[in-house]
Amino acid sequence: MVNKFIQRFLITVGACLLILTICFTPSALAVNNPELLPDIETPVVDLANFLPKLQEESLIKNLEDFEAETGWKMRVLTQYDRSPGRAVKKFWGLDDKSILLVADGRGGNLLAFSIGDDVYELLPRNFWIELQTRFGNMYYTREHGENNAIVEALESVKGCLIKQGCNSVPGLSQELWILTLISSIVGGVILGVAVIPRTEKQVIAWQWGLIMSPLWGILFIAFGMGPIITRTPEFLPLFRNIIGFALGAVVAFLSPSFIQPPTSDSET
Repeated sequence: MVNKFIQRFLITVGACLLILTICFTPSALAVNNPELLPDIETPVVDLANFLPKLQEESLIKNLEDFEAETGWKMRVLTQYDRSPGRAVKKFWGLDDKSILLVADGRGGNLLAFSIGDDVYELLPRNFWIELQTRFGNMYYTREHGENNAIVEALESVKGCLIKQGCNSVPGLSQELWILTLISSIVGGVILGVAVIPRTEKQVIAWQWGLIMSPLWGILFIAFGMGPIITRTPEFLPLFRNIIGFALGAVVAFLSPSFIQPPTSDSET
């Protein structure tokens, strides 16, 4: 009976929280307020005043020039208290070749994107997820500002469209490199532990190294080297990860000799 009561109580609480979340979560396109939009069409509508005037003017010119040269329509909407919602689709004539960046300071992540179908052929969904998490997180916006987060995200999109597509966001952030370095070191430690000799005559247990290769190989090659190779041509981050992998393997391989208790030369 007690377990059933607790189960029902948790279900009730969960349902209440879900209802509250739905009621109080703002939706950018759930409303329709065309009166918030300017009378003259412009690629940037800065309702939240994230962009300084000179930077906004420069961004407008860059987006207009980019659309004239490539045909890709990029638009920016910043909002805070109120949103024009569905009115932006008619205001900008958004179509399959359009990219709408919505910067909303009320959520945990500053950036959101509305993408046309033709764009997904060049920039897949995982690209937009990575773009949002890299430039829209609170730590990046706190350090660089909302205005620069918007501009940097747009520059990444423009560069990938010019290159006819990207599977990942170009550039290697400090946080991502640290993760790849940790993955490389862990992969090296696993390899070093695997090849520790099991018998006195054995120098290296290379058979165990091969058996464990799927694990340390994924950590080092897929997670340690892959994100770097696909995002930047720089060799230094890759070299550091290789050194980290090698040091992790050497330290793990030599660790038994450090923890082995000393032996006496004479028997008592």
